[in-house]
Amino acid sequence: MTTSETVAERFTERQKMALSALACLLTALVAAPLSGLLDLANMVMPFLLTVLLVAVSLGRNPAVLAAVLSVLLFDIFFVPPRFSLAVSNLQYLITFAVMLATALITGHLAASLKEQVRAAERREQRTRALYQIAGKLAGALNGEQVSEIVQQFAGDELAATCHLQLDETSRPSPPWFDALPAQRAHDSRQRVGDAAAGDTFYLPLVAPMRVRGILAMHFPGERRGLVAEDLSLLDALASLTAIAVERLHYVEVAQSSELQMATERLRSSILSALSHDLRTPLTVLVGLADSLFLIKPALPGAALDTAGALRDQAARLAGLVTNLLEMARLNAGSVRLRQEWQPVEEVIGSSLKLLGAALGQHRVKVDLPADLPLLRFDAVLIERVLCNLLENAAKYSPEHGEIGIVVRPVGSMVEIAVCDRGPGFADAAGRQVFEMFVRGQPESDKPGTGLGLAICHAIVEAHGGSMRLDNRPDGGACVIFALPQGVPPVLEAELP
Repeated sequence: MTTSETVAERFTERQKMALSALACLLTALVAAPLSGLLDLANMVMPFLLTVLLVAVSLGRNPAVLAAVLSVLLFDIFFVPPRFSLAVSNLQYLITFAVMLATALITGHLAASLKEQVRAAERREQRTRALYQIAGKLAGALNGEQVSEIVQQFAGDELAATCHLQLDETSRPSPPWFDALPAQRAHDSRQRVGDAAAGDTFYLPLVAPMRVRGILAMHFPGERRGLVAEDLSLLDALASLTAIAVERLHYVEVAQSSELQMATERLRSSILSALSHDLRTPLTVLVGLADSLFLIKPALPGAALDTAGALRDQAARLAGLVTNLLEMARLNAGSVRLRQEWQPVEEVIGSSLKLLGAALGQHRVKVDLPADLPLLRFDAVLIERVLCNLLENAAKYSPEHGEIGIVVRPVGSMVEIAVCDRGPGFADAAGRQVFEMFVRGQPESDKPGTGLGLAICHAIVEAHGGSMRLDNRPDGGACVIFALPQGVPPVLEAELP
């Protein structure tokens, strides 16, 4: 705030008018001894100078009063007949008119220039304040710091109190906060509040992505309304706050994602290390258990039963370790797909042949359309997917139950469904079943570790496909995975 602005704001409007009149009287008293020494044209100059000084220091209205009083005092004290408003020569009327016009114009221009200077100073001050708060908000580490910075700015620049209501967090609201206009501002993305009469304004925090919350500004006590500059300052403050809040949101998202990625990498590394260390001794254990059946003479029946149980459990544990190792490789992204254009019925046939006795007495029904296009996939990995799904279907289906394989083109994808007549999935609509160590039937007495569907899901996603679960209305479950069709190459016909 400048010195002249301090002087102007120190007095009320009535006091300014009184000071203006006093200045004119002092000018008349000072100029009175010079009336016999100077011409009347020169006597006008002190009065014009007084009007100019009043306009610069006190403003427009006191300058108008000073202009009128200067003409009257000049007429009374210096124009003959003196001490009277009568004019002996009509040419003095022209002098009065020119003097009044000059004083008014001079006072108006000086006051306008002073107001422009004050407005420029206020804009510079607020621009500097916005620049400073932008720097502080850029360094804020959480929502509480943002709220403290905004509250300090509102108190220093606008003599107001504020409340920051963010969508992601819930904070206690002050008594003057009204949820209805706040929600209206949030939905309309527009400022809500009466600039002329209202004492509370609700500004939406409109960030580049979406509205992040509400900034409520309260002006306690009596006030004369907000001018356009104040409203512009409020809008700028809300915009800076919204950007700071959205930055903090994405910082939290990035930190959470980085932590999750680090956790996944650590888990994959541990699984990979354990799998490599356990795979060799388990393979040796399975081989030793098999060698017990080749001993001559043969072992007693009880010993052979024990050897068979040992071989089965070692093979099961070896399969678990293999699954862990494969899951670790898939999560690490170290698996390279060897994709080729080939018919899907071949990989279905090879999967059924590979399982063989594992399907037991179950009946397998395959439904393939005649015009099924070629698909581009890694036959070894898709065969692994089908084997896992068929093993699960055989495990949970009743004895002699039917297992169905249905292939259908759907849009730009080809869906392959493996269905059974088992109890179905406890959470068919969720995606938790595709996570590691999560089973479709948590309370099931069937052996399993919850890795099969996780491996299948990772393989299908690596091919650009998707996988979902479905429970059949008449009992049973289906696991459906989709592979993209793509554009197969054109096969040229062989010449006879």
